[in-house]
Amino acid sequence: MQPRHEINFLLNERDISLSDVAATDTLLDFLRIDRRLTGTKEGCAEGDCGACTVLVGRLANGVLCYEAVNACIRLLASLDGCHVVTVEHLSGTGGNLHPVQKAMVEFHGSQCGFCTPGIVMSLYALWMQTPAPTETEIETALQGNLCRCTGYAPIMRAAKAISENGAPAQDALVLERARVTKRLAALRDGARVDVRKGNSRTILPADVDDLAHVLIELPEATMVAGATDVGLWVTKFLKDISPVVLLGHLSGLKRIDVQDEALHLGAGVSYSDADAVLCGEYPHLRSFWDRIAGWQIRNMGTIGGNIANGSPIGDTPPVLIALGADITLRRGDARRVLPIEDFFIDYGKQDLAAGEFLEGITIPRASDGALHAAYKISKRRDEDISSVCAAFNITVKDQKITQARIAFGGMAATPKRASHAEDALTGQAWREETLVAAADALAKDFSPLTDWRASAAYRLKVSQNLFRRFYLEQSGTGADAKLARA
Repeated sequence: MQPRHEINFLLNERDISLSDVAATDTLLDFLRIDRRLTGTKEGCAEGDCGACTVLVGRLANGVLCYEAVNACIRLLASLDGCHVVTVEHLSGTGGNLHPVQKAMVEFHGSQCGFCTPGIVMSLYALWMQTPAPTETEIETALQGNLCRCTGYAPIMRAAKAISENGAPAQDALVLERARVTKRLAALRDGARVDVRKGNSRTILPADVDDLAHVLIELPEATMVAGATDVGLWVTKFLKDISPVVLLGHLSGLKRIDVQDEALHLGAGVSYSDADAVLCGEYPHLRSFWDRIAGWQIRNMGTIGGNIANGSPIGDTPPVLIALGADITLRRGDARRVLPIEDFFIDYGKQDLAAGEFLEGITIPRASDGALHAAYKISKRRDEDISSVCAAFNITVKDQKITQARIAFGGMAATPKRASHAEDALTGQAWREETLVAAADALAKDFSPLTDWRASAAYRLKVSQNLFRRFYLEQSGTGADAKLARA
């Protein structure tokens, strides 16, 4: 099949076809500048403030799913085959306000109004999924939306009252779902997409096999899945990232396979899509997972992308290292498997050959006797970069530690195992003194840097303190355990 040289998607109720698209063109600029849909705002231009929140609908196994995303870092070409919904598309019955908008007005959830459209869209996505949300679910949905003047209390009250103004079953996105599903399915022609603008080029491979061929032809290409990192190269550093190969549309990289021995995740599985499976298998990840950026970023960002960019402060690598995960790398038709900790060689350097890409992650199933924890230390609770990220996987049998896997992020040039601390634990009695003594070995494992997030001394000390915290939590003697028994 010949490549297609335009991207096609739906914008609210309109069909859009674009052939003149640069690799760095963003959805936000297209909406505001080209289409004059200025309800979607630009605040931070890095996916943190949520003022640019829109919904993007995509077909997943034939089912139309809508997600809240950041338009500021969403690359325009990645919308091929999608339905983009902006705040202008919202309407209630009989020309009235939409139920979300009405609730925001009635509960005084807006003052200056700059953040309001983004908050409305986040609450809209939540209401569609969960018409009667809990306070925790509302807080989670609003993690990625910054409000400076109104305060969140009236917004929370509005979120709880939305369904008093109407039911999702009567919403336009529900009533038109079958029609939109049919229209999006018609856009899927199975062809490779190759669009250009001047010297800029973007390719959407037809499938994973086609991706392998494209990267052999263009080994220097920038691979982009969710753009939650690369998007900032564009908006903050004005970097030319062409040629770009987009991965986010490839269903072959979004597979989740639960087998007897392991969980298999495609590299394109988003944080949100992995949530139920990973946190179901490893419940200790529940609170940790919700602290990875905000809801919009978790909907866009991928686990494979978090691994492949090799950041020493990435949230998922320490967790996956501690769990003993392997990754599958592919070049052409050849594949190789290696432990995830061996992938990270040095700062900015990964074990990835030219034309090779990360295809999947394999995570062992939870084993009996294993104790787990994942900790994120940051200046802010939500939407912040880790100063230190730690993950523990310790097996205890007959009150003796038989196995230990401990990994840290933010402590070295790469995510790394604490091998000396692991050795100090293995074979020792399961007691607080053992964990405290092993923590001292971290000084042999890491020589952390000082930066604006934390000093080297702080990083080392807080990492050592996590050993005691882990013991107290797991043994049921910590403050959290006492509160739970009260």
